[in-house]
Amino acid sequence: MIRPVAFRMNEQTAVNNYFQEDLDIKNAEINTKAQAEFDTFVEKLRDVGVNVIVENDDLRMDTPDSIFPNNWISFHENGDIALYPMFAENRRRERREEVLIRLENEGFVIKDVYDYTPAEEEGFFLEGTGSILMDRVNRKAYCALSARADEELLIEFCEDFEYTPVIFTAYQNVDGNRMPIYHTNVMMCLGEEFCVICLDSIDDATERNNVLKHLKQDRKKVIAITESQMHHFAGNMLQVQGRDKKYLVMSADAHSSLTDQQIKMIEESCEILSSDLSTIETCGGGSARCMMAEVFLPKA
Repeated sequence: MIRPVAFRMNEQTAVNNYFQEDLDIKNAEINTKAQAEFDTFVEKLRDVGVNVIVENDDLRMDTPDSIFPNNWISFHENGDIALYPMFAENRRRERREEVLIRLENEGFVIKDVYDYTPAEEEGFFLEGTGSILMDRVNRKAYCALSARADEELLIEFCEDFEYTPVIFTAYQNVDGNRMPIYHTNVMMCLGEEFCVICLDSIDDATERNNVLKHLKQDRKKVIAITESQMHHFAGNMLQVQGRDKKYLVMSADAHSSLTDQQIKMIEESCEILSSDLSTIETCGGGSARCMMAEVFLPKA
């Protein structure tokens, strides 16, 4: 997780992240609020035994979205990592070698690096585990295509990492129009035994049925959320391993948007851990899941 030093609404991402909103307060105050939310969130994770490695952002880089590291890198069980091409130019500066050095210093082994970033020069993007929902057990990669998720790049990733692509387009209402959702992980979350998903956002019935077919093949319990709940970031969740149990991590807003029945279905598999991320969600257009780049690298 990356602690922010210059968090604000990123004008370069707002063009197609329709979850972002402008707060009528100064950027310094926004950053202070975001830091407080970040610190409380990290403390809650550590309190239940989640191993959290916090790296500070670099003020010189002017990277307002650095708090969302899952978009530029992913870590894999065999020691491989992937570096991803980013839509916003100022987000490309988030890719920092010192983050990799920090992980190696923590005892993790990095073997090969798959670098997809040259695609930026051609105007093609694939923003990490924001764009790709990886079912690491069943080797499937769910991806909602958008300006930030290119189909050919996804297929290249799937060939390199031996995943089966599950491709669709998800939409949201924006000023009366159906517009592609910028990241898959705001409308869908994969747990070990379940999937939280906004099926209503997949307008094409064939694509929707194909997604459901794959989930049912893998015996995932489907927990459907509404588009309204999705806009409270109820799709932006991550299942993590704590000290002695698993948790589904989400924001307080996402948690409060869930129905009693949805909470019951989640709690059949794991506990819910939530934290207030309202400033980060409003200005950044991302939530709890986006803030965590899960590390599956082997230890030395």
